[in-house]
Amino acid sequence: MLRRGLPDTLPVYGAVMHVNRGNPAGQEVLVDSWPEFKMVLTRPRREVARDPSDYFTNLYTAFYRDEGACRALLGNSRAVDWGQAFQIQGLQVGVYETIRDIARARGLERESYPYRPLLHPDPPAMPQYRPDKGLSLAPVSPAHAMLLRDTWKFGGNSWSLRYLSLLIRHFPNACLLAPEGTPISWCLTDPLGALTHGYTLPEHRSQHHPRPVVGMLAAQLHARGFPVYARVLLNNEPSLHTLQRLGFRILPGVFYRLVVRPGFAQSQPASALDPAPSSGEQPRAQ
Repeated sequence: MLRRGLPDTLPVYGAVMHVNRGNPAGQEVLVDSWPEFKMVLTRPRREVARDPSDYFTNLYTAFYRDEGACRALLGNSRAVDWGQAFQIQGLQVGVYETIRDIARARGLERESYPYRPLLHPDPPAMPQYRPDKGLSLAPVSPAHAMLLRDTWKFGGNSWSLRYLSLLIRHFPNACLLAPEGTPISWCLTDPLGALTHGYTLPEHRSQHHPRPVVGMLAAQLHARGFPVYARVLLNNEPSLHTLQRLGFRILPGVFYRLVVRPGFAQSQPASALDPAPSSGEQPRAQ
């Protein structure tokens, strides 16, 4: 059903595919009823969401076919832990509005980020560009997690470092290495199967370095059966143009990311590189 519902189901579909392929982010899937269902919710397992302030790990996504079922499930405290900070992502306005309304009624802090969703209609047709002389394509190394954190719009804290370390270790990614082994351009994917944190160091921009990186990553995703899609912040025109030149098409509507925080003091986790599962842009694809 999720496959038939593409592209509206993209975030949930990507999360379910990762659950069925080893579940590195420790997610689980809920439905309002079975076998006929009107609402699907993916969320972190309880043993994974043990830090109540870590909204990177506490990642939800939802898809509904009936708005009443959507509101009923999202408003159920057994389905969504409203006592924790969390983020929810999706392509349907109803999910965003429901979470916003419940959070407002509960007096919770909210931050919303609207994105343009993009999908590549034919990944095998994407050109595979060779890196410039002296540069090489490779997977991102865990040793470079600090660099990625410090260049990410949503980085700068220990939660984001732990999250990026998870993405580097367990999800498809690619980077372009300088001769000395330093990444100068890269792109990751997240627990929803989306391209994320695509970035090129400022001193290496305007040289088309993202093209071989995204091409390599798209080939990996397609080989694993995933749709090749991305979300770009509305004001990020460089990323939008880069992806469009590679054949991505802008989907109708808006991809929403809503972060909800309870009103308690938030502390950093004890270990930024905790190996336990946690979840979760030149281009900054996010």
